[in-house]
Amino acid sequence: MKFKPDPILVIILGTLALALVLPVSGTAADVLEVVTNVGIFVLFFGYGARLSGAEALAGVRNWKLHLAILGCTFVVFPVIALPILAIPDAVLSEPMRIGLVFLCLVPSTVQSSVTFTSLAGGNIASAMVAATASNVLGVIVTPLLAMLFIPASSGGAIGFDQLLDVVVKLLLPFVLGQASRFVTASFMERHRSRLKLLDQAVIFLIVYGAFSHLRVSGVWRQVAWTDLVLIVVIVAAVLAFMFWFTWHVGGWLGFDRANRIAVMFCGTKKSLATGVPMASVLFSASAVSVIVIPLMLYHQLQLLVSSFLAGRLRRETAAG
Repeated sequence: MKFKPDPILVIILGTLALALVLPVSGTAADVLEVVTNVGIFVLFFGYGARLSGAEALAGVRNWKLHLAILGCTFVVFPVIALPILAIPDAVLSEPMRIGLVFLCLVPSTVQSSVTFTSLAGGNIASAMVAATASNVLGVIVTPLLAMLFIPASSGGAIGFDQLLDVVVKLLLPFVLGQASRFVTASFMERHRSRLKLLDQAVIFLIVYGAFSHLRVSGVWRQVAWTDLVLIVVIVAAVLAFMFWFTWHVGGWLGFDRANRIAVMFCGTKKSLATGVPMASVLFSASAVSVIVIPLMLYHQLQLLVSSFLAGRLRRETAAG
């Protein structure tokens, strides 16, 4: 099977390269920060405005499956983060270690979770509800988990000031978006595909600003090739374990094939679209560019593996 790289990640990598070659600094960097903060507000306002009552109610009664998926996202993944915290600095640098821990605390995706569940013949309605619930809860749960798991460090300490930032910059616009649905619902539905471009543009702004700061400040010298190799190995191991675990936990709980597929594709995903804006709020500008590297690697790898598994499961279903 021929794999195609995720176009979003290809553009993100291009944005990263541009930031390293042509970084912004001084007044331009200040303006970019303001524009990015406005973009993050609009991004989460859009998330709230797009979530319809029908989507929230569809499949909501399948509570056992939803708890299984949320448990994978916010319990099993954080448990995996515990041994990562114990990795000594001599083996893996602190920013990379924080990035791995943060990866384990980020909520699931919506679009790719539902897409791969559909491609594999899984329970689409339940996948939609569970993945959406993960994103909504993640606005609060991820920062709270970060406060518990991420130790005080340069650029990596999470406190109540950062939690307040999350409430103001992420949760407030989401609530306002939900409240605006009586006015904005039809517009959001008509322009759903175009609005995804806005979402992606905000992510590109965040990446460009973060890696510009990385280039100007010289923080890039902290990233060693040995760290990157170890990160790839750990990320691949975490993903492999979670695919194995989510498939088998569905069987242990007595789910049918469609629900097991939903658990697997929703319970293994981590959202780049939600994680990068969260990181920009939770961490200092000098830390974000390094901290999001494990999440970016995991994102691409999860898409490649999911593409292969979805095709295999679809063929198995068609074969009877």
